[in-house]
Amino acid sequence: MSRRIAALFAAVVLLVLATTLVNRVLPGWAYPITGVVTTAGLIGLAYWSGLRSAAIGLDRAHLRRAGLFGLMGLGVIALGFGIALAVPALRTFFHDGRVHDLAVGPLLWVMLIRIPFGTVLLEEVAFRGVLPALLGGGDRWRWGPVLGASALFGLWHVLPSLALTSNAAVGAVFGGASLALVSVVAMLAAAVAGVLLLWWRHTGKGVLAPALVHLATNSGGVLVAWYVLSSA
Repeated sequence: MSRRIAALFAAVVLLVLATTLVNRVLPGWAYPITGVVTTAGLIGLAYWSGLRSAAIGLDRAHLRRAGLFGLMGLGVIALGFGIALAVPALRTFFHDGRVHDLAVGPLLWVMLIRIPFGTVLLEEVAFRGVLPALLGGGDRWRWGPVLGASALFGLWHVLPSLALTSNAAVGAVFGGASLALVSVVAMLAAAVAGVLLLWWRHTGKGVLAPALVHLATNSGGVLVAWYVLSSA
């Protein structure tokens, strides 16, 4: 138990260091590298604490099931994006100034490298795999670990939430609200999303299931936003 607590503390410190480095210190090209290195460190901590692959959602025995549920979730996200594109009033939600001026090369970098390795890989292994298991959940659904890991996932978005004011939809919803309020709402939304993604991880019996949903949401969202802004 003492080793599990030490591993949990080390994992949280590692994540705090990682988010500080990528949001405040390192250049953009280092983002996916930091994600891969941090992910490896978290998996190492999990195994050192005595956890095994099934507990952190990396059991190869359930890989096919996790992939199937992940593809199902990906399809639902794609359908949602398609509906949003078909309804002009909903296109406003994709007016994200961060992707407005992206050329094709940088767009592909964001969609295929930055998001998959810097965001999805790290966040799914960390918040749907390692942290819930270190908190006592693992391959079992227990509300304490689920809420604890999801709360940490919300806090993980403190620094990224500071860039949300460049999103036109966010501005339309919150108007002249302070950045602090927008940030708090973003963290709460991330925590709720964390619970839903953990449910999908347990349903699919592996982190691959929520990872594909996460990838579809983030990379797909960037692609749709780029298309909407480029064709405006």
